[in-house]
Order: sequence, then structure tokens, then C-alpha cells
Amino acid sequence: MTILAFQGEHGAYSEEACRRHFGADVETLPCRTFEEIFEAVDNGKAMYGAVPVENSTAGSINKSFDLLLEHDLKVHGEMLLQVHHCLLTIPGNAATIREVRSHPQALAQCESYLNRRKFAAVPWYDTAGSAKDLAANPEPGVAVIASKLAAEYYGLEVVEERIEDLQNNYTRFFVVGLGEPAHAERCKTSLVFAVPNTPGSLYHALGEFAERKVNLTKLESRPRRGRPWQYVFYLDLDGHWQDPAISAAIVGLLNRAAFVKLLGSYQAAQTIENGGVGGQAELLQI
Repeated sequence: MTILAFQGEHGAYSEEACRRHFGADVETLPCRTFEEIFEAVDNGKAMYGAVPVENSTAGSINKSFDLLLEHDLKVHGEMLLQVHHCLLTIPGNAATIREVRSHPQALAQCESYLNRRKFAAVPWYDTAGSAKDLAANPEPGVAVIASKLAAEYYGLEVVEERIEDLQNNYTRFFVVGLGEPAHAERCKTSLVFAVPNTPGSLYHALGEFAERKVNLTKLESRPRRGRPWQYVFYLDLDGHWQDPAISAAIVGLLNRAAFVKLLGSYQAAQTIENGGVGGQAELLQI
């Protein structure tokens, strides 16, 4: 059976993305930290890990990119999840709500909703964790913001769905694993590189792709760990690294860069509509 490692408690949005892609019966392995996801795949406890790498409103998740650079796991696929927050509470407690707990980011994404209802926002360590803790220690007047899947796990009542202030809130996940993923029909490639600290070095490095009409979909710099004021660049592009134009561009990049690491070529994701387990989006073949 395919085992997927994810960060957080059961009912986390990461787990919801896994179940909506791989199916409701997939076996999932909760991990306390992102590091534990990579360790679980490295030591064979999980076949794949689901790692959030970017949110459409909050931006990139830097820890994930740092770990991709440090480990030898390959990106085998990507998933996009439209995040819809739900207000959950103990069954029969909806009329008494005065305090809402959740991860600070979830509270911030529902700030207008909470203010309109004059609910007090209380930060918690995790969205699904707030649901788990409330179910274990019921308190009158307390609700949480978490996923619909968390309500199913912990027996909580869904008071209201889609309470986020911005509806177009997506999180992008990488599915990481050992070995090389199969060549898919519609691929993306991710890589990381560094260039010498000389005038025009980044310009000429990116020119290798422009000259071959390779479409770049993302470019982001990150501090190079252990080397102050040096930077690495994370790059996404359309296509597979074995495509002739992309292969030639990477060879050209190798001649100009201080180092290059290919993170993987994988099937590009379509959007998952987050409506609970049982959705229909077919995202990637692994």
C-alpha cells in the first residue's frame, strides 16, 4: 500500500490534498515537522512525502525549499489544493461560540469573518491540532478553524464552510520520493542553481532558457545556508529535462553556474477543489 507522509495532525490540509489525489483509502503518516517527512521517505517508512511549497496569498514556504536542496529526494509530482476554512465546534455548541482557535495564518485568512461576528481569535499550534484538542477537551463557547476532514476525524460539527476572506486561496504541494518519476504527458521541471558573483552572471544563466524559447514559470532567490550574502535561485519551467531544448539549456546553465541541482521533472497539477474527500480531479500519475 502507498504510504504518504505529511506534516501536522490527522485532518490537516496536507492530508486532505493527499486523500483527494490518491484516494480516500490511502494510508497517511502524520509527521511533526517537515524534516520528519523527508526522513520518513529516506528510511522507507513512507513511499512519498507531501510537502507544501507555496501559497497563493502567503508566498513560498522557505523551509520546504531548503530541505529540497539538502536532501536527495526527487519531486515526483505536484498537487494544488484550494483551501476552504470551516468553523467547527462541539455538536450543539454553535449558538454559544465566543472564542475561535486555530493556526495564526488561518486566523489571519478569516479575520474579517471573525470580526463581523465579534469572535475572539486565539492562536493555536495547528489547524487540525486545534480540532483534535477541542474534541479531547470540550469547552463551551469555543470553536476552531480547520478543514472539513478534521471535522470528520474528530466528530465536530461544521457550523459554516468557506469562511475565508479570500476565496482564491491555493496551496501548492510537491510529492517527493526516491528515484526518478516516470515521464508524464504534461511536465514541469524544478531546479536550483547558484551563479558566480560577477556582473551579468544571472542574466546570462537565464539567457540559456530564453535563447531556446523555454518558458520559465517561477524564479525565486533564497539565501545560501552557511554562506552569508550568497544566494541560490529556485526555478520552475514548462517541460521535461529530457526534452531537447531543455536539456540543451541545462547544459548551458551548467557551464555558467557555480552549481546546479535538478529537483525533478514531474506531471504538472490541475486544481483540486476542496469540497471534502471524494473529489474527481486527476492530478498526476506516480
